[in-house]
Amino acid sequence: MSATREIIIYLVIILVGLFAAQHMNVVVSGSMEPVFHRGDIVFIQKADFLGIQEFDPTTLESGDIIVYNAQWFPEPVIHRIIEVGIDNNGQRFYITQGDNNPNPDQAPVYPLQIKSKVITIGDQPLFLPRIGYITLWIRGL
Repeated sequence: MSATREIIIYLVIILVGLFAAQHMNVVVSGSMEPVFHRGDIVFIQKADFLGIQEFDPTTLESGDIIVYNAQWFPEPVIHRIIEVGIDNNGQRFYITQGDNNPNPDQAPVYPLQIKSKVITIGDQPLFLPRIGYITLWIRGL
């Protein structure tokens, strides 16, 4: 195998790894149990990945699991949409709640806050159980 071909293969492997890593998110709490547990890695679509919109955050539905920037928590939150509404300005918003939480989240979620959507196959979210614990340990979470 030529050195050039070997370098190209390594570059492709690195690029695929970087792309894949950008489409995974580690669950940091137990708020979505029993669907996800702390340390699970979920596979996601991005609202904006290098200028590409992989899904439209204005067309989400009740039941979708999203990752969003909450005003009330410093880390991105992974919760399920339980209700879709329209505010007084005609803007769509979502009410979210962790499956293991007794109450909905503190504030509505607007499309601009949404970073990503968990990929599902049928009704089952796509994830790797417990693989993300090392990331949580490194980040001190």
